[in-house]
Amino acid sequence: MQNKFKLNNMRTSVANPPLNAAQILLLQTFSQIKNEQEKDDVQALLLDYYQKKVDNQANQFHFSDEKIDEILNSHLRLSKAIYSL
Repeated sequence: MQNKFKLNNMRTSVANPPLNAAQILLLQTFSQIKNEQEKDDVQALLLDYYQKKVDNQANQFHFSDEKIDEILNSHLRLSKAIYSL
């Protein structure tokens, strides 16, 4: 019976790993939010951070606006080789 208990605890710890430092910091920050406006402000900060991160990564490709439009408007199809995987 004791082995079964250990196995169940192991499954729980794998399925629900402990929070990392960033997650704990975010939870502490969110616990201080007092109203909807503060929530919106924190959300805007996070969205701004990730938008800048995506923009920085996209700039590394040096695509022109025309190239981006071409990619967005193209009708790319997966090759049959990918379907066979």
